[in-house]
Amino acid sequence: MKLRWWQRLLPRSAFSQTVMLIGCLLLINQLFSYVSVALYVIKPSYQQINQLIARQINFLFTEEAVIGREYLSLVDALNAKVGDGSMHVFNQKQAREAGIDSATYYGLLSNQMSEYLGGSAEVRITQGETVQIWIRPPQAPSVWIRVPLSSFNELEMSLLTLYLMVIGALSVAGGWLFARRQSKPLKALQKAAINVSRGEYPEAIPPAGSSEIVEVTHAFNQMAHSMRMLEQDRALMMAGISHDLRTPLTRIRLASEMMVDEDAYLRDGIIADIDDMNAIINQFIAYIRQDQEAVWEKADINQLVSEYAQAESKRDGVIELALGPCIGIPVQVIAIKRVLGNLVENAFRYGRGWIRISTRMEKSSLVLTVEDNGPGIPVDQIPKLFQPFTQGDMARGSLGSGLGLAIIKRIVDRHQGKVKLSNRVEGGLKAEVFLPLE
Repeated sequence: MKLRWWQRLLPRSAFSQTVMLIGCLLLINQLFSYVSVALYVIKPSYQQINQLIARQINFLFTEEAVIGREYLSLVDALNAKVGDGSMHVFNQKQAREAGIDSATYYGLLSNQMSEYLGGSAEVRITQGETVQIWIRPPQAPSVWIRVPLSSFNELEMSLLTLYLMVIGALSVAGGWLFARRQSKPLKALQKAAINVSRGEYPEAIPPAGSSEIVEVTHAFNQMAHSMRMLEQDRALMMAGISHDLRTPLTRIRLASEMMVDEDAYLRDGIIADIDDMNAIINQFIAYIRQDQEAVWEKADINQLVSEYAQAESKRDGVIELALGPCIGIPVQVIAIKRVLGNLVENAFRYGRGWIRISTRMEKSSLVLTVEDNGPGIPVDQIPKLFQPFTQGDMARGSLGSGLGLAIIKRIVDRHQGKVKLSNRVEGGLKAEVFLPLE
């Protein structure tokens, strides 16, 4: 199923999904906590402070505030009335020199102050070592009143943010550790399952994690043990069948060799049939065995192709190579040689003497392609060709045991790759083998 663009952005593993879920829940909780504290703790505090400042300003501008002859201006008179230094009055020029232009305007506080003072007021706040609140009162729009709030400094105001950040970081770290602990046994199961799919049977996985994962681990260990025993029985059975069949075939061949020259045509036919039967037995064994004894190693596919083409150069027909730049990839060399040999053998058998072997690199795969110029295969029959004992239609003949492509598919599946068959536009069949780079 094709994923939509937004689905591709979402995490796919259980570990990342768990971490994302915990992170989202914590983020929502942090935002809710921050908004709640801001609305029900900080906002009422500032409203109370705003109201207290408004009372002081109203008292400052009462009728008793008369400018005497000893004061040169309203600013001097108001500063003299304040006296204790809790407030300071500036004219416009003095306010700009004191930093009014760098103060931040607060509309909510300005509206509240306007209600308290009975006219249009403006409130600004300067953050620093000490919070400075600037008010332009409606009683004297030409002056600014500055009120320092030493108990509301920047450090104290950031404690809430710091607290929420620390709690959030610790919660995410705890969620990450929890998700990692839950996903670790699943990673071990995944690795063991990949090994089993390749024909390798690891030791029993120690149970770990939640009770559900422990039960799955026990079931997987039992399944792997059963598959190992089944594989051993199958290998023993195939070895016995191979021995029991080849022994009488050998006796028949020896007997045919002693036939008189007058029966040479019968002798040659018997020998040819024996060779065919030996080849079919070898294919049966290769299909069952799946090259489990082969070792994984990094190999140069171009070199394997070149060596094979050199070995087959004496056969009737033309092998054309078109090898692109390729890097070494981990493979079972013997198995990949069998894939190449089966594909080329089919191309020689059903083609008309021309074969092209090519390689290329794609985003995450190395692609090995074998093409022939034979009659091709009907499209509706292509998916069935990978089934054991299945052959193409009579257009490509009916020789062989029908195991060649089934063996190829098993080997490619064990390499976590894929094989694709299609008809060439020019005529003939094209087989593409996609091998992962890692």
